[in-house]
Amino acid sequence: MTTTLALPSRALRPVERACVLVGLLLLASGLLHLVVFAVDGGPWTGPVSWRKPVTFGLSFGVTLLAVAWVASYLRIGERTRAVVLGLFAADCVLEVGGITLQAWRHRPSHLNMETGFDSAVSMSLAAGGGLLVVLLTVLAVASFRRRPAGPAGMALALRAGFAVLLVGLASGAAMIARGVVLTRTGHQLDAYASTAALKPLHGVSLHAVLVLPSLAWLMSVRTAWNEDVRERVVRGGVWVYGAAVAGAAAWGIFA
Repeated sequence: MTTTLALPSRALRPVERACVLVGLLLLASGLLHLVVFAVDGGPWTGPVSWRKPVTFGLSFGVTLLAVAWVASYLRIGERTRAVVLGLFAADCVLEVGGITLQAWRHRPSHLNMETGFDSAVSMSLAAGGGLLVVLLTVLAVASFRRRPAGPAGMALALRAGFAVLLVGLASGAAMIARGVVLTRTGHQLDAYASTAALKPLHGVSLHAVLVLPSLAWLMSVRTAWNEDVRERVVRGGVWVYGAAVAGAAAWGIFA
């Protein structure tokens, strides 16, 4: 899942190597906290649980590795690539670190304004989420401005993947915004519960940028299909993933 899959003929850029290292460390953190949960027990759901450092560590680790990989197909300047990926890796560490810190303190990480320190952590996570939106929007725009490199279907996969990823980020921002309003109006418990409806959409949308480009890449190395066939398969994959996103949104609303 590194950029060596995309461009095996060249060495990884320094920023890509850093992203791979950080991504693997985040994955290790998620797995470590799964062990902690198995030993310590406690609830798996709710605003205070070991689930959060597990799922966020794994999700951010996978996303960082995926973004570092797919960015290698984008036609952007090297300085822009280094800045965007470097900030993205640092932001991933901030998000997982803040969530993990609060889990060890047995305090909610998001929407928690009960003390000055809790508020600082919560607002840092919210600001970090805003930065994620900005950085990934830069990469998404780059994928549409100039046709990405790569095998047949990769350009469509990248553009659709980034578009769906932005839907996931928008749903996350909506959860935070609604929760902050409820928190500041004295409805703390309602704020924690308010995120439930958008969680399925948020979770499913985040990983389109890995799944769809992986489909295009796998066909290029594992099949002898011509380019037209691979383009059609990727197009079908986009429709299937879009249906999954719509299903996740409907599940969150009507379940």
